[in-house]
Amino acid sequence: MSLYDDAVLVLKEYENQPELRQAYLDHLSTHGDDGMWKACTAGHVTASALVVDPSRGRVLLTLHKKLRMWLQMGGHCEPGDTTLAGAALREATEESGVPGLTLLGGGPVRLDRHPIPGPCTQHLDVQYAALAPEDAVETISDESLDLRWFSYEDVAGVADESVVRLVEATRARL
Repeated sequence: MSLYDDAVLVLKEYENQPELRQAYLDHLSTHGDDGMWKACTAGHVTASALVVDPSRGRVLLTLHKKLRMWLQMGGHCEPGDTTLAGAALREATEESGVPGLTLLGGGPVRLDRHPIPGPCTQHLDVQYAALAPEDAVETISDESLDLRWFSYEDVAGVADESVVRLVEATRARL
């Protein structure tokens, strides 16, 4: 199964946000496999994961180097990715430096479509949650200016609404 086929299956099984889910499916229907890749200037599917430490009531956010915003880990799908879940876990591991992350069961937690400056017009982000091991130690990657743990309650003071909604949806699923 290709990454495209996996994305279509994941989106068809996702039961929330029906209008946005359909917009993602329509995008993929229109653009085919190209709709998965950064080269598709009409927008493309991305995968992200909120790294969460439920035992301490906190999430790990990255201060994105280009956007200069506190965000969950995530980004573009790569040719070696075979599933959206795998892409999200790869991105979370690479950007957090935390080994041993595991995805929270049940598939994506949320979808978030957002505009992107530059040649691409939008990201169609499929958002997962990744559980950090108890002894998690983060390491800043080249893509981050900083990494920091925030309590659930503190996220609204540092991040935008999309991250706040992702934290809320993740907490509801925990």
